[in-house]
Amino acid sequence: MTQSEQNLPEAEVSEDAQDAPARKRPRPGERRLQILQTLASMLEQPGADRVTTAALSAKLGVSEAALYRHFASKAQMFEGLIEFVEQSVFALVRQVTDREAAGPVQVARIVALILQFAEKNPGMARVMTGDALVFENDRLQERMNLLFDKLESALKQSLREGARQEGAQSDTPTVDAQVQASLLVAFMMGRLQRFARSGFKRLPSENLQPSLARVL
Repeated sequence: MTQSEQNLPEAEVSEDAQDAPARKRPRPGERRLQILQTLASMLEQPGADRVTTAALSAKLGVSEAALYRHFASKAQMFEGLIEFVEQSVFALVRQVTDREAAGPVQVARIVALILQFAEKNPGMARVMTGDALVFENDRLQERMNLLFDKLESALKQSLREGARQEGAQSDTPTVDAQVQASLLVAFMMGRLQRFARSGFKRLPSENLQPSLARVL
């Protein structure tokens, strides 16, 4: 099982009575999850080309028509992966903001956890960088761009609030926070792109703490 298969939500399978016949075909929700898991695993292959519905259906051992019984389009399949990325990233943000005070320490922890998430889910890293979305529907890349915009806003808010609480002396606290947040997002995207384009050999967590110390 690949990392993405381990991290995507598991389908619920009810226990049938002992004398009930074994289920030969997965339920619709199970098949949808299986399709997403397989797509994610295919994106994890170093140097993988664009994933086609023909290749995906062959991997699953079903017809392309069977795929479209669960997803209206290939773009909708990628939206399922993007939704998983969104939920995971902002769950990590909430996890940190609930435990750490606003400021550089909180921000560094958020960045570290997001990069660790990508490291454990190489297929998702390719989605986050947009590499897997090339030649796909433009709205997919726009949705990923929006995720990073929201993330940048969250980092800026934390840095600005942290500076206020510490009574930092600056004539431009909002501008300072914006510059740092923008730099951190660019740093994350650079680490993710290097990870994906190195065939997942250059890990996002490489020398992470010293690097964040420099940025912050």
